[in-house]
Amino acid sequence: MTDRILNLLGLAKRAGMLTTGEEKTIESIQRNRAKIVFIASDAGSSTAKKVRDKCNYYEIPLIDDYTNEALSTATGASNRVVLSVTDSGFSRKMLQLKEKGK
Repeated sequence: MTDRILNLLGLAKRAGMLTTGEEKTIESIQRNRAKIVFIASDAGSSTAKKVRDKCNYYEIPLIDDYTNEALSTATGASNRVVLSVTDSGFSRKMLQLKEKGK
């Protein structure tokens, strides 16, 4: 895994700074805990719409560049479609890397 954002995602998982699953992620968005949200590029259309709408409403950055497989590999768990990072340090660095195109 050479993508630095995915590496950070794995570190955030080990640090306990991830919320995974659609319902828990939406709850973290609504409670202002989510700092950045990841949704798999191959997620179902209804799930994608629901998460995108919540992120837009609560003004949470959303990254949809990675597949379900890439997110699952990065976090060490199977079938990861939606997840959020709850730490501002991790999310800030991820957004910087995304802007640089890394």
